[in-house]
Amino acid sequence: MNIFEALRNDHDKQRSLVDALIETHGDSPNRQSLMDNLKNELEEHAKFEERYFYNPLMFDDLTHEKARHGIAEHHELDELIEQLEETDMSSPAWLVTAKKLHHLVHHHLAEEEHEIFQLAGKALTEAQKQSLAEKYNNAMN
Repeated sequence: MNIFEALRNDHDKQRSLVDALIETHGDSPNRQSLMDNLKNELEEHAKFEERYFYNPLMFDDLTHEKARHGIAEHHELDELIEQLEETDMSSPAWLVTAKKLHHLVHHHLAEEEHEIFQLAGKALTEAQKQSLAEKYNNAMN
């Protein structure tokens, strides 16, 4: 497994969680559970993705700007999660913010998979791709 496959596996989980989240209604146990799972998944993924994917990309001219952009989007996701936690789950405003989160998660993951992965594929050696995947997967488990 290489780093792109490892990240894509977690991206699929994030898409499923955020898709399910915006289908929930009111202050329900299901909404709370999905929210908790999504928050945890996004936080852990961002932490280790930054360490084992973006960090090495910061040192290559080809990928430096994209890495910075990806990290900035992680912070935007964190801010939306905080807004959701501060908003009553039964409020219409909660769903508005959840839909913003949904949009940004999908945008961010698509951008990573269709733009950043291609550049990173040129910047990283095959050995690095394997090694980073191993480190990332070990950290996530």
